[in-house]
Amino acid sequence: MQHKNTPSRGRGIPFAQLPCTTPLFGRFHRHAPSATIASVTSTNWRSTDTLGLDDLGLLIHRSRLLGADTALVNRGGGNTSVKRTISDHRGRPIEVLTVKGTGADLAVIDSNGFVDLRLDDLRALRERDAMTDEAMVTYLASSQLDPSAPRASIETTLHAFLPYRHIDHTHAVLALATATADNGPQVLRDIFGEEAAWVPYVRPGFALGKLAAEVVERLPAPRFAILQKHGLMTWGDDGSTCYDNTLEFIRRTGAYLTERAAGHRVFASAGVPAPDPTVAARILPKVRAELATEALPAILHVDSSAAALAYAASPEARTLAQVGLACPDHVLTTRVLPLVVETPTDDADFGTALGEAGSAYRAAYERWYTEHGGKAGESLGDAPKVALLPGLGIVAAGANAAAARDAGVAFRRSLDIMSAASVLGRFTPLSEREAFDVEYWPLELYKLTLRPPERELSRRIALVTGAAGAIGKAISQRFAAAGAQVVLADLNLEGAGALAAELCAVFGEGAALPVQMDVTSEESVQAAFRATVLGYGGIDIVVCNAGIAFSHPIEEMPLDSWNKTLDVLTTGYFLCAREGIGIMRQQRRADGSTLGGNVIFVASKAGLAAAKNASAYASAKAAVLHLARCLVEEVSADGIRVNSLAPDAIIAGSGLWSGQWGQARAAAHGVPAERLEEFYQGRNLLKTPVTADDVAEAALFFASDRSKVITGGILTVDGGLHDSFVR
Repeated sequence: MQHKNTPSRGRGIPFAQLPCTTPLFGRFHRHAPSATIASVTSTNWRSTDTLGLDDLGLLIHRSRLLGADTALVNRGGGNTSVKRTISDHRGRPIEVLTVKGTGADLAVIDSNGFVDLRLDDLRALRERDAMTDEAMVTYLASSQLDPSAPRASIETTLHAFLPYRHIDHTHAVLALATATADNGPQVLRDIFGEEAAWVPYVRPGFALGKLAAEVVERLPAPRFAILQKHGLMTWGDDGSTCYDNTLEFIRRTGAYLTERAAGHRVFASAGVPAPDPTVAARILPKVRAELATEALPAILHVDSSAAALAYAASPEARTLAQVGLACPDHVLTTRVLPLVVETPTDDADFGTALGEAGSAYRAAYERWYTEHGGKAGESLGDAPKVALLPGLGIVAAGANAAAARDAGVAFRRSLDIMSAASVLGRFTPLSEREAFDVEYWPLELYKLTLRPPERELSRRIALVTGAAGAIGKAISQRFAAAGAQVVLADLNLEGAGALAAELCAVFGEGAALPVQMDVTSEESVQAAFRATVLGYGGIDIVVCNAGIAFSHPIEEMPLDSWNKTLDVLTTGYFLCAREGIGIMRQQRRADGSTLGGNVIFVASKAGLAAAKNASAYASAKAAVLHLARCLVEEVSADGIRVNSLAPDAIIAGSGLWSGQWGQARAAAHGVPAERLEEFYQGRNLLKTPVTADDVAEAALFFASDRSKVITGGILTVDGGLHDSFVR
């Protein structure tokens, strides 16, 4: 029997009213899934990896195998358990359910991510007919052996009520395709007969655990259960059997899907050309503005893979993406619906279409929120987290690069699920009410409170020139510690790369991006900023810091040295400021609101006070200070601030001072080169050394909202010098 992939009226989300050139409730052909749908990268269970592990060690091993593959488990989602006997606080043996705690990530979980609950307490719950979420949470907390352990998973009753020792709950693409197909029960019977149970949709919690146990117990020898619109449950007497059952479900379902897909048109169009990087860099700042919540920016992740481009180019895929999500786990990661723009990104009218789509999305979200009882002041915000853009692919937003990547991966999985469900029958999403109840469900919102608080520069993108040098490195490290995604621009790409590796190791994948930049080359500067936009979506902070210095008496100053100094310190600052400001101005919504931005010039005390035998350096730094003042007059209306730092000599760790400049400055001041740092410390009023870290802290002040009303300012970082007082 051939099924029509026609979303039923009333089951779509109100966002589906967004402008779309393809009729929302039109008919679709059945389609074959993309090649990635049935593939998983999971490692087979190897007994040699588990020698000597106890029950908890085996559970951790199994959990990490599952969590390592996003085709099996959504990032941060899924849950696993084992029923085991341990000793209580009095040393008595007690039977417990060890289950994943709320918010733990299976990919990296350790013993601290699991909770032990008294199994007798949990089994007694089955005698109840109903239980509120609040009562369930309180009861589970009372059943924990360790009150300080994380809150038990929302799915705890699922694991407790099913009679099996080892249980896994995952979100494999093919499992969710079955779970969201309108003929899912029949598909399950066709493939597995009485080996698999179909559990109708109930929001996770007590009721679902009770219902699932009742359904599974009706079968003579079940091995799997599909939770409608939710995921897959597997079990076994030992961990390897439980894990292998998950992979077997995928293998058998994949074979069935492949057979049904034969001869049918592929859901996603093939052969879509890769986007032009120049076009992508031009439009991404506009996309970033539309994905921002009010004035709060986000980091973007761009998926321009062949599959993502094909989905974005397919009118059917774009339309189907607007009928709702397949799985509660996706709601908080990707929101209920993406922003969909029908106009290709290389079209002259794309910017207008993007703005109209963004405005319509926000209005539709507010209607949806209000219609389903959302309370004033409690909305999670009306900004989309994902955009589907023809010619560019899938663009996702997050508080940092890792979060944006996870949102993009989750949405790709959603499209894979929709595609596969369309082969099996007709994709049926969460209903409007179901989606609202998940997005604003207190038990899910609790997970948000477990996330680390956002840091001062979270969601900001900063480019630092001269990042491999002493001051640039200190600023980059301080910005990364404050939550920024940092682009490390330097002529020394090897040094920038080493620093990027260091920052990513400490602050997470994607925290830093090295780019080679010659600040005196217009083409090089433009290429570095283009890489910044392609890497993160835009720019918020530009720190012009790259420097060079020559010290000569005026009659001995070579023209090449004079020109090179001005090229690096003045023209270089101009080029970087121009490119950065141009991108910041593009980060504007259709309503005119802007994300603003910050430009910070690392000038010098020498720009404020005359310096003997340093005419080129001092003149260039003075020009930089005045350039900043001029820019303030031009860009303030766009919410862009421009400020300058004027540090005194930063000698420790600086390559600049170890060469000709350091020797010449020592001679100019009449002190031995080895005592130059001591000389500079002694001449300031505080008699204190001035370090690169001090400059970095000052840069953070200007980059952060602590200085939100300051522009055109000059902050001296010199320990107090009479001749460089600004006033």
